[in-house]
Amino acid sequence: MFNRKPVVTLENPTVEKAAESIKEAVSKRKAIILVGNCWVDYKGRASSKLESGERIVIIKKDGSVLIHRPFGYEPVNWQPAGCLFQTSIRGETLQVRASRKKPSESVKISFDKVFVLSSMNLIDRGEFSLHASELDMQKAILLDPSLLEEGFKPISYEKKVEPGFVDVYGVDREGRLVVVEIKRRTAGRNAALQLAKYVDFVKTVTRRELRGVLVAPHLAKGVQTLLTCLGLEFKALEPKNCADILRKSETRKLGDFF
Repeated sequence: MFNRKPVVTLENPTVEKAAESIKEAVSKRKAIILVGNCWVDYKGRASSKLESGERIVIIKKDGSVLIHRPFGYEPVNWQPAGCLFQTSIRGETLQVRASRKKPSESVKISFDKVFVLSSMNLIDRGEFSLHASELDMQKAILLDPSLLEEGFKPISYEKKVEPGFVDVYGVDREGRLVVVEIKRRTAGRNAALQLAKYVDFVKTVTRRELRGVLVAPHLAKGVQTLLTCLGLEFKALEPKNCADILRKSETRKLGDFF
């Protein structure tokens, strides 16, 4: 392992010293964490202004920018990867502008006080695995019903029935009611019997044709045979696919800010 100095930190630097440090860090594609009092102007697909306040600004080595308030997990302003940076001094104010050409947009961050500035050369080669919970899988199906099957339309979720709560309740393309039970791990015999109880109860309160679908990544040995005997169906669905749907949905929400 080679010796390196991963973090350089300045406390209460002058705006001139901060500008110099940011220019050097950006040129070397380092990550930057900047904490201070700032205000923000955005111009692009829309326009916005964020008045003065103490905030945390993160500039990543790929050229993305996140501006965080001291509360909440979402950035109040952000720019995706590939930004070009201009750092300058205007009077006693430090200005950092992050711009993109396609689409044409820019965020200008103006600081009159910098509390902490850290730059670092971070190395991260770790693989990321994202796994969804059963609640996440439910949300993903509600967001994209085609995960279950084409033409499926959810009516409700967590529907109360006498034996418990149906995860998702809907109608298929042929107008048949569908009772959906979700499991994030390999579904066993108990999951099949649980779904059968839900279906049996719903049959007592409706005369419509009814299907029961067990959703899980895999079935335990022998469960497919049990489902067939009970007149139920199985849909294989990986939690990772559901997590991807939710991640894309969150990304769209951030984009809606503008």
